[in-house]
Amino acid sequence: MIEEIESMIRESIGAKQKMLEMHGGTIAKIVEVMCSAIENGGKVLWCGNGGSAADAQHLSCELVSKFYVDRGALASIALTTNTSILTAVANDYDFDRVFVRQVEALGKKGDVLVGISTSGNSKNVIAAMKKAREMGIATVGFTGETGGAMKDWSDILLNVPSKDTPRIQEAHITAGHIICYLIEKRFAGK
Repeated sequence: MIEEIESMIRESIGAKQKMLEMHGGTIAKIVEVMCSAIENGGKVLWCGNGGSAADAQHLSCELVSKFYVDRGALASIALTTNTSILTAVANDYDFDRVFVRQVEALGKKGDVLVGISTSGNSKNVIAAMKKAREMGIATVGFTGETGGAMKDWSDILLNVPSKDTPRIQEAHITAGHIICYLIEKRFAGK
């Protein structure tokens, strides 16, 4: 059992090491586009399914509440949290529209939409990203190695160089924490 534990930890470190080599500049671009949106009265919208929904909620929370320090609340919404909206849209339309409908209602030009999908092929996330593009909303994709279909709809793509879902999710949360820290640092003195 110890060998398996050590192997999984090494795999997690390896995925993050590869992400470091590939995506330092990508993470900096994400921080800049999010800071610009917030500074100009916009917000960050987040969406994903399953574990990626939890990541969307987690990272949105870090901006609204705080990460390390007390500072003003930052405009951020996880589109994964309102069960009435999710179930109504899924029932009345289709599950593939649960996020796009919210982008239509809550998004505006100058906002940022972050779509999180380890495969990069979540239909409801892709639909939201397409709608965001139409509306002048910047799109950021958090995916796995290939980027899936989301790569075509992401203005900025953070594709973790792994095919293993848990390792991808671990790297997403690491990148997300770095992004939240750098955004908070920018706004903490304001």
